[in-house]
Amino acid sequence: MDRWLAMRIFVHVAETASFAKAARQMQLSAPVVTRTVAALEELVGGRLLIRTTRSVKTTEAGARYLEDCRRILGEIAEAEAAAAGHHARPAGTLAVTASFMFGQMHVLPIVTEYLDLYPEMRARTFFIDRPVNIVDEGMDVAIRIGHLPDSGFTAIQVGSVSQVICAAPDYLRQHGTPASPTDLKQHRIVTSTSAWASPEWRFADGQRVLIDAVLQTNTNEAAISTARKGWALTRVLAYQVAADLKEGRLQRVLREFEEPPLPIHVLYPEGRHSPAKVRAFIDLAVARLRGNPLFS
Repeated sequence: MDRWLAMRIFVHVAETASFAKAARQMQLSAPVVTRTVAALEELVGGRLLIRTTRSVKTTEAGARYLEDCRRILGEIAEAEAAAAGHHARPAGTLAVTASFMFGQMHVLPIVTEYLDLYPEMRARTFFIDRPVNIVDEGMDVAIRIGHLPDSGFTAIQVGSVSQVICAAPDYLRQHGTPASPTDLKQHRIVTSTSAWASPEWRFADGQRVLIDAVLQTNTNEAAISTARKGWALTRVLAYQVAADLKEGRLQRVLREFEEPPLPIHVLYPEGRHSPAKVRAFIDLAVARLRGNPLFS
C-alpha cells in the first residue's frame, strides 16, 4: 500500500464526509477509496471512520490521526516545493495580526510595502486588542508587544516601547505635575480598557498604585484625545503619543518611575520551515521595525 496516497485518501474522505465525494475529487473509483481506507485501518489497528447511510465521521482516534496526516502531508508538500524551487518566490495569501493601534500605525505600512514588492501576493490583516491564537485563527505572523509566554513559536525581538503617563500642558498648569506615583490618586485619570484592563499601575522598584479612573474608554485613541484636550492624565505606550509629545500637545510625567520598556516581537509558528511568503515578510518587518527610532 502506498502510505502517502492512503493518507491523502483518508484526509479527503474525512474532510468531505463522503467516500463518493472523495473518489470524485481525487479521480479514483469508489471501490479503490473504500479498500484503501479499510487497509489503512487494518494497518493502524483501529477504526478511523464511522460509516452510516448518510454520513462519514472520524472516530476519536481517527480525529487525532487526521491531524497527524495533515501535518505529515503538509511537510511532504513543503519539502517537494522547496526541492522544486517553489520557495524561492512568495505566493498565496499572507495573514498578519497585531494590536489595533500598532497595526494601523506601524504594521500596515510594512504590509503594503510587502505587496508592492510582491504584486502576485495577497494579504489579510487582523488588528485587535486581544491575544490571538495564531494557529486557530489562521495567522501566519503576529507582532506582539509585551513579555511572551512559552509557546514553541519562533520569536524575533525587534525593539521595545515604554509605558508613559502624559497630560496636556493646560492640565498640568491647572492641576500640577505629579511628583511620585502616589500623587496620581489626587489627579483625574482617563484609561483605555483595551490597553490596561488592570486598575493597578506598576512602576519601577516594585511600586504599585491602584488607579480610580474617572473615565474609561474602549480605545487608546479616545483616551489620548481626552488627555490632549486637557481633561485628564492617561497612560499609553510611547509610540502612540510620539507625535503629541514631540509637538508639545502632551507632556510626559513620572518618567523616572517608569518600568523597563516592553519588548516587541515578530512571532511565527513554522521556524526554519516557513514558506517563502512568511520568510520574506519577516525579513522586511524585522528590518523596518528595528530601523524605527521609536522602538530602539
